[in-house]
Amino acid sequence: MRKLIIFLIVLVILLVAVDRVAVAGVERDLANRIAAAADLSGTPEVTIEGIPFLTQAVSGHYPEVRFNLGTLTYGGVPVRNLRGAAYDVTAPLADVLQNRADVRAGRVVISGTLNRATIDKYAPRGVKIGGNGQRLTASGEVTVGVNKVKFNAEMRVVVADGGIRLQAEKIQGLPDQVAQFVSYTIPFKGDLPFDVKVTGVKNVAGGLEFSAEASDVPLRG
Repeated sequence: MRKLIIFLIVLVILLVAVDRVAVAGVERDLANRIAAAADLSGTPEVTIEGIPFLTQAVSGHYPEVRFNLGTLTYGGVPVRNLRGAAYDVTAPLADVLQNRADVRAGRVVISGTLNRATIDKYAPRGVKIGGNGQRLTASGEVTVGVNKVKFNAEMRVVVADGGIRLQAEKIQGLPDQVAQFVSYTIPFKGDLPFDVKVTGVKNVAGGLEFSAEASDVPLRG
């Protein structure tokens, strides 16, 4: 009986060790594929969720793979804390080990933050953006006809045509019809990795946090 218990303990330890070695290998492969898809010069941090890993590896199906890309620049716009997850990833283990797998994610979701400096950079001349993490404001002066007019406004952040637009509303000092002089778009919608499209955006203390996603995403080596 004692020998059986010792055998089972050793077997469990071996299985755990094999599990960790296998997960490290597949995470490394997925990290290289994600780096290629996102056009990275380095290798991102990748974590396969779920324990035990071997049951996922044998089936070739990984429900959730998380990754952290750090700070990157797309279309001239720096994106901080760019992170995300790939869901329903198919990657047969034998193919992965031979580097010939057709790896696909059923869905990829990413999020990142545009800082205050970026928000200010794309604002129209004479417009200063402020806020407190709950709402954005705009102030300054714009030229209407031959006159320079001072104003204050609240800014509504919306997803417009797959990008991020700051729309002026509740303008004080200007007619509502000239909100176009204060409203503007941050132009990076077509440059994000995995061909994701922006689906949501919210005002946070550090700037604007957006979310984006895509379906049926290939992760090529």
